[in-house]
Amino acid sequence: MQSMERVGSALDNAAVESFHSVLEVEYVHRRTFATRAEARLKIATWIADFSHIRRRHSAADGKPPITFERIIQEARTETDQEDRAA
Repeated sequence: MQSMERVGSALDNAAVESFHSVLEVEYVHRRTFATRAEARLKIATWIADFSHIRRRHSAADGKPPITFERIIQEARTETDQEDRAA
């Protein structure tokens, strides 16, 4: 997919680059993997079990993404219900 930013923009891919940095610093560089398959499995598990569920993210007001998404979904549901009642 084509980038949404101009070439050389500091904001281009910033979120992905930040995530990869955290992944490397907090997980990959602290472990040794016997094979690439083991690395893929353990990294995917870290992302699913820790990064998205428990790790707090500054972009989500210091909440884990799953909690932040639940709060947003609840707010949308309340707004939809209020709109229907009006």
